Amino acid sequence: MPNSLADWLIHLESLHPKTIELGLARVAEVKQRLNLEPDFPVIVVGGTNGKGSVCAMLESILHAAGYKVGCYTSPHLLRYNERVRLAKRQASDVELSASFEKIEQARLGEVRQHVGRDLSRLDDVGMSPAPEISLTYFEFGTLAAMDLFIEHKVDVAILEVGLGGRLDSVNIFDADCAVVTSVDIDHTDYLGDTREGIAFEKAGIFRAGKVAICADSDVPETLRSHADRIGAELWCIAKEFGFRKHQGQWDYFGKSGVRTALPFPALRGEFQLHNASAALAALDALKEKLPVNMAAVRRGLGEVQLAGRFQFIPGRPTLILDVAHNPHAARSLAQNLAGLPPANTFAVFAMLKDKDIAGVVQLLSPHVDVWLIAGLDVPRGAAAGELAQALQESGVKGEVLSFTTVAEAVRFACNVAGENDRIAAFGSFYTVAETMQVRGLSVI
Repeated sequence: MPNSLADWLIHLESLHPKTIELGLARVAEVKQRLNLEPDFPVIVVGGTNGKGSVCAMLESILHAAGYKVGCYTSPHLLRYNERVRLAKRQASDVELSASFEKIEQARLGEVRQHVGRDLSRLDDVGMSPAPEISLTYFEFGTLAAMDLFIEHKVDVAILEVGLGGRLDSVNIFDADCAVVTSVDIDHTDYLGDTREGIAFEKAGIFRAGKVAICADSDVPETLRSHADRIGAELWCIAKEFGFRKHQGQWDYFGKSGVRTALPFPALRGEFQLHNASAALAALDALKEKLPVNMAAVRRGLGEVQLAGRFQFIPGRPTLILDVAHNPHAARSLAQNLAGLPPANTFAVFAMLKDKDIAGVVQLLSPHVDVWLIAGLDVPRGAAAGELAQALQESGVKGEVLSFTTVAEAVRFACNVAGENDRIAAFGSFYTVAETMQVRGLSVI
């Protein structure tokens, strides 16, 4: 078995020929072998964009209310440990490695089940080993997160969907409340190229007799019909719940009444009130199991943190980090930039080649004065030349400069930008991660 977390992550990446293999049969079988059955409420959060923000707000509010919260999100920026948090603490290397070892034994057929929290080896009881099962990197991570949540006896688990919903490994756990934050075109190779088809995949996290929340203002019909067909109780924004914005504060309304004079979330951006409303709606749905008072709501909204979502790094010039990597997210970033005071904007820009590069460029072009484009040194990374072609075809008016790496682009921006200018790094989690490393930033 691998000895360190770094060794484990290398091992996990080598186990399966595909990075993504949608389907629940394999991961559900390993879950059964390990008897991973949570006895606490589970909130599952899916959607094209906004998943991380809703998870962060739920985690922050529930933590402020005194609950021990388990939170599983992806991807990470700097360290794998960011994906699994226990009472707002990142899981340690030792904890993750121990869980990975249990899962490895189970998938190899070397264990029968948990007895208490100890593993009984089949050869100790004279039984034949079960068949070996292949797992992807993400499936391993999902099982490890739930194993740690059960081990640490959390009061509630928040699980972020990795891709889609219906066939995502998170969906092996039944949601006591499921949230779909938004529905737009992304991951077309796996989810289809229509909004209605993608919505059906995302609605797969809904459960019969449980509340299903949709925070997209334009609710797809396939999402509505799926909720109706399985008997989920669908709550839609601007109908069953929503928000009203005032000067310096906002009100939430929902099934349980109104929460007034709320502070704006510490996460910046116009769209965050949609996300905050979805989080409060989820708390409404679980109020019998997880009551939360107004003080916890206010404190949680005020203290929430999430790296890389229109994140401001203080200094002169200001640095803005945003993982926006599809047109829906780019539209939000464009709106947020438009709401800032006028300033010369340098864009550190790098994307994956299987994303809608042209769509992102077209939306952000009016808000960028200088494009600093760079390649990403990952298998799916777009080369700087591909980005340059997309910029040219989109007819951007700003200056375009090419760099081999994001790090070079960031250093150049920091050297040439004036004190009153701003630097915006966006296009991918990789773009933000490399920018953070150059600037010596960390994820709390």
